[in-house]
Amino acid sequence: MQNPGSILITGGSSGIGAGLALAYAAPGVRLALTGRHAGRLAQVAERCRAAGAEVAAGVVDVRDRAALAAWMAEQDRCRPLDLVIANAGISAGTGAFGETDRQAREIFAVNFDGVVNTVLPAAELMRPRRRGQIALMSSLAGFRGFPGAPAYCASKAGVRVWGEALRGTLAADGLTVSVICPGYVKSPMTDHNDFPMPFLMEMDRAVEVIRRGLGAGKSRLVFPRRLFAAVWLLALLPPAWTDRLLARLPTKPADPEPQAGP
Repeated sequence: MQNPGSILITGGSSGIGAGLALAYAAPGVRLALTGRHAGRLAQVAERCRAAGAEVAAGVVDVRDRAALAAWMAEQDRCRPLDLVIANAGISAGTGAFGETDRQAREIFAVNFDGVVNTVLPAAELMRPRRRGQIALMSSLAGFRGFPGAPAYCASKAGVRVWGEALRGTLAADGLTVSVICPGYVKSPMTDHNDFPMPFLMEMDRAVEVIRRGLGAGKSRLVFPRRLFAAVWLLALLPPAWTDRLLARLPTKPADPEPQAGP
């Protein structure tokens, strides 16, 4: 959608969510931003206001389906939503011993359930108007499972496939669905990685790619292209050929607190 005037972004307190909020902030634009970190969210909101945007910031956990739906409905009443970006997501460091039970469940709860809790109310709000765009934040990690981040890869794969399936359903209601699949983007999430990240992209560049793709109404935004090609090839090859290779890849450093990001 070109030049949306009313935009809601989950996970707007850091990472790509914050970057998108700042990129869209301008006079005449209303931003509804939500996140779990009040201090960081307030800072992003103030920067967006300084750019001329009207901002509503709410500390809402995407895992709380009822609270999130109520908050979204309130924002839609203030100004009908043109674009909803289901961005909130987390990852967790696995270290040498793999994901814990708590890490895996929290990743699925935020990355997949949180997206569902955002997208379904958004569609219900937009459907009577027969216009609007919904964007789901997946990842290139959603094209092939990697041993160092099984729950993260699986959650992003679920988001990608669900979003692609929804596209046809919601098109009949006049709604546009875009699935965003970034690679490594410099953010608080990737700052915790102590291994080489091929084709690491600066935040400003990634945000521009996303904004331009959403403006064009693209169904799937994958970047960088060279990393996507490598991941796509890994997904096509038989697991017997690739499992040993992937098992040698470095893992994210162990961290008891999941990191916010796409």
